[in-house]
Amino acid sequence: QVQLVESGGGLVQAGGSLRLSCAASGRSFSSVAMGWFRQAPGKEREFVAAITEGGSTLYADSVKDRFTISGDIAKNTLYLQMNSLKPEDTAVYYCAAASQNYFLTAYLETRRYDYWGQGTQVTVSS
Repeated sequence: QVQLVESGGGLVQAGGSLRLSCAASGRSFSSVAMGWFRQAPGKEREFVAAITEGGSTLYADSVKDRFTISGDIAKNTLYLQMNSLKPEDTAVYYCAAASQNYFLTAYLETRRYDYWGQGTQVTVSS
């Protein structure tokens, strides 16, 4: 069984920073892309950022220039550096891994991902 485990969430004031991490454990698998999604109370899960094994990145407009995704896809590790946080960034953040190659923008979609973590809470106070 594959497990993705997120860490690094917490409570931060608006304008602050947090760094999320995601690591895989369990059965060995090969991912070709990994991504971060988030879900606020009462809202659908939404795309935040993705990175491919080739290093291509994709960001939601709402986080562009504030968040940076990085990681070692071959080792199934992923990070999200979040700067200039806003109250509207408050959500549970999920790490996900995809095992199939698609064109980059396809990784906006949750259905492209095969494995998901349990999520880590990020709360930004005003």
